Amino acid sequence: MLDIRLVRENPKIIEADLKKRFQEDKLKLLKELIDKDKERRELIQQVESLKHQRNILTKAIAGLKAGKKPAAKKLAEVKKVPEKIRSLDEKLAKLNDECSNALMRLPNLLHDSVPAGKSEDDNREISKYGDTPDFSFEPKDHIDLAVALNCIDVERAAKISGARFYFLKNQLALLDMALMRCAVDFLVKRNFSFSIPPYLMRRKPYEGVVDLNDFEGVLYKIEGEDLYLIATSEHPLTAQHMDETLSKLPIKYAGLSTNFRKEAGAHGKDTKGIFRVHQFNKVEQIVICRPEESWSFHEQLIKNAEEFLQSLELPFRKMLMCSVETGSVASKKYDLEAWMPAQKRFREVVSCSNCTDYQARRLNIKYREKDGEAPKGFVHTLNSTLVTDRVLVAILENNQQRDGSITIPKALQPYCGFAEIKKTNL
Repeated sequence: MLDIRLVRENPKIIEADLKKRFQEDKLKLLKELIDKDKERRELIQQVESLKHQRNILTKAIAGLKAGKKPAAKKLAEVKKVPEKIRSLDEKLAKLNDECSNALMRLPNLLHDSVPAGKSEDDNREISKYGDTPDFSFEPKDHIDLAVALNCIDVERAAKISGARFYFLKNQLALLDMALMRCAVDFLVKRNFSFSIPPYLMRRKPYEGVVDLNDFEGVLYKIEGEDLYLIATSEHPLTAQHMDETLSKLPIKYAGLSTNFRKEAGAHGKDTKGIFRVHQFNKVEQIVICRPEESWSFHEQLIKNAEEFLQSLELPFRKMLMCSVETGSVASKKYDLEAWMPAQKRFREVVSCSNCTDYQARRLNIKYREKDGEAPKGFVHTLNSTLVTDRVLVAILENNQQRDGSITIPKALQPYCGFAEIKKTNL
């Protein structure tokens, strides 16, 4: 969340940012926050004044009693003070909650380099890698290829789980495992600490990493329990440091997880195949660092993802996301979009965000220069996909042969043990 001092001292900066994000509806929320914060601070002063008054009266009563003078009038006055304080404290607690909730709903401040834009059409292409394949035949889409190879079953998955689920089978299932292991090794060699996190999180830490007002519709809630299925390993790996003050920075995590998303609002989009689904595997990069390091790490994380896709010999492009396409917790976001021959377009397979101190304030994650010293400030948090199951789509479609077989990128062959996917009767 934002620093309340910024709200008090420079609300115009926040107003301009909300307009750049095309979230003018939150200008009213900002105005309400400013008014409630002012009222809250006035109440704090009143409470402190009453406590000071109580101390003066208490001393006066003690003096009167010591001098054996009547103290009934002062005693009557001091008895009224606790009730006044209690009444103000109740109002103050309510205002504290209202201010905190309002702060949690305001988005992060965008980096100056983020272009203003209302849709994905306003995202800015930064660079391209590789040549799109030139087929001598009409390329098939990934689902037709995988079904023909007996490597996927969406019909039986739908029968037991509903739409947007699938069985990965045979060589494609092995390839998925190979892809994830290759990605983990890639990051471990770059000094990332590998972790498989819990797949369930409580509401309080989840509120620290996302705006649940916007994101709760994406999450699966466990009925009758304070638990949500995770949407990405970034969430538990970042939230695990809630209420901590760190001295050994930076921290770099490689997270492997199966992720769950409702894909609410995606009805009618990518209903065929495994591009937009409710359950998928992903290897994520997470960095927790000092503020002065975060923009350098942002470039390092996207470079890692670029180099990994290059190792798979996939054509892709790097995009700087516009203001509307930058999530509420992010200050700046890059996407990598792989070429999908059947769709004849680039599609997102990597998302890389610098969340600056926005998540850290919500989670109360601070840092100090040395053990034993006072906290210096809030850390910065960053996250980036390295690879998801969506890359399987790109591999299938870009490496398909006329006979329907699929050639495997050389980087993955040592991991999966084969150089080609052919139809199997298993």
